[in-house]
Amino acid sequence: MSGYRLSHIIGKECDMGVSIRYSEAFKLQVIDELASGKFKRISEVRAAYGIKGAGTVENWLKKYGREDLRNKQIRIESMAERDEKKELKKRVKDLETALSDAHIDCSLDQAFLEIACERLGIDVNEFKKKHALTLSDVRKMKGRK
Repeated sequence: MSGYRLSHIIGKECDMGVSIRYSEAFKLQVIDELASGKFKRISEVRAAYGIKGAGTVENWLKKYGREDLRNKQIRIESMAERDEKKELKKRVKDLETALSDAHIDCSLDQAFLEIACERLGIDVNEFKKKHALTLSDVRKMKGRK
């Protein structure tokens, strides 16, 4: 362990206000020990050196390009969960498409309004103010149809 041990450096307990900073040499040593097989799991190296942060060592692995040493996750899910996930992804895609279509429609409506106002010699903003509809007006119009 080459002389590094958190409890030897700052005592047995860390105060809430204490911010711990690890040297680059220490970080690289931890990564080397994981790579060499001295520790099988990140939790083992954290326990050996008293590293408190759950993601601290994983962040170092990411920073130094050694994500191959990160703990592997295996997800086990039922067919129903997989089907639900698939349906939700499809729903998101459909909603994104609908939103995109609505945005295009809105842009076209705005362009048509600008062209019409230009041909009639009317300012677009004045036209909008004069012919503005409230939500209740729209509801009344739909109720009459």
